[in-house]
Amino acid sequence: MTQHLAAPAAPASGTHTDWWRGAVIYQVYPRSFADGNGDGMGDLEGIRTRLPHLRELGVDAVWLSPFYSSPQADAGYDVADYRAIDPMFGSLLDADALVRDAHDLGLRIIVDLVPNHSSDQHDWFQRALREGPGSPLRERYHFRPGKGADGSQPPNDWESIFGGPAWTRTPDGEWYLHLFAPEQPDFNWEHPAVHDEFRSILRFWLDMGVDGFRVDVAHGLVKAEGLPDIGTRDQLKLLGNDAMPFFDQDGVHAIYRSWRKVLAEYAGERILVAEAWTPTVERAAAYVRPDEMHQAFNFQYLGTHWDAAELREVIDVSLAAMRPVGAPATWVLSNHDVTRHATRFANPPGLGTQLREAGDRELGLRRARAATLLMLALPGSAYVYQGEELGLPDVTDLPDEVRQDPSFVRANQGAAGTASVEGGGGRR
Repeated sequence: MTQHLAAPAAPASGTHTDWWRGAVIYQVYPRSFADGNGDGMGDLEGIRTRLPHLRELGVDAVWLSPFYSSPQADAGYDVADYRAIDPMFGSLLDADALVRDAHDLGLRIIVDLVPNHSSDQHDWFQRALREGPGSPLRERYHFRPGKGADGSQPPNDWESIFGGPAWTRTPDGEWYLHLFAPEQPDFNWEHPAVHDEFRSILRFWLDMGVDGFRVDVAHGLVKAEGLPDIGTRDQLKLLGNDAMPFFDQDGVHAIYRSWRKVLAEYAGERILVAEAWTPTVERAAAYVRPDEMHQAFNFQYLGTHWDAAELREVIDVSLAAMRPVGAPATWVLSNHDVTRHATRFANPPGLGTQLREAGDRELGLRRARAATLLMLALPGSAYVYQGEELGLPDVTDLPDEVRQDPSFVRANQGAAGTASVEGGGGRR
């Protein structure tokens, strides 16, 4: 299903082009895209060798999912060092060469940034564990005493996105917050050191020449004051529909206004892209006001069923929501977090965006072709997931023993939320 798009212009120097307003951006998941050294794992060298293919395809930019140093508890979204490349993917020299080659081909590079949480192997977190309760380093995360006479109950009733409690108890009795896996403790964005660190991280990669950042969990950095209880179980069912005390708090916007100023220090129209799961498109539009981010993913469009009336409605609503803030609408059908749309559209509607049924593959391919064609014809910016140009479906028959996604592991192994964390580190 190769779709040849308009050839991209070379990255801007001093010229103001607003290139991102109509860009086609291609997502690469490094571990599964291309293997450059023959070890069976995708890497930066493999991506580099495929850049001419992406240039020929006609995309404007390449978004790289995380390649940072990581224990890989969540496929790299648990970052141990934001300024280092994980050896499985290569080195900083490889990253520099990739950026340079991309620019020579007229492509831009957008990297994933993970500011909501770090790895539990991050130096800050490991030092906080070693120093114990009262350590100033614990203020950079959300450490709290537990409830109950002996502190054996979590500090509040929040549930992890990956299942189970959003709190894990340490051997010294305190608990720490992790909206995702226990290996991913949430930063406390009320602490100035966290702000300073991430502005420094932005500059590190901007100095290397990257053209922008896709901001992971952009809606999650700020939590409601006092970390109040939600008061109900099965909180996953509320996500994207109800206001939650750990998502889409108004305080996140000051962070992105600060980051926008950092990007303005650099030539070449660098951009910020929000992964912001919000109840409405109108709430998503708040992330792309003129002094904040440049784009926000349109997950309402991604989740729309194969239905002409539904598609028409979400397109109209999306365009109308972005108009007052002067931002382009974005369109996306597939990414690493959801089942590919060639598989979703092969199944009956109403099964959600994460399913393991192959369905009618021929029907799914026909619908995927039409859906991608429509997406590329819409005004604004489109995101293409690796392999989407080929109409690739999901692999739906992987045996359980080879699956690595944290939500599957926790659901099938249990998640008591009381796993011990050893101060010296070590994967659980």
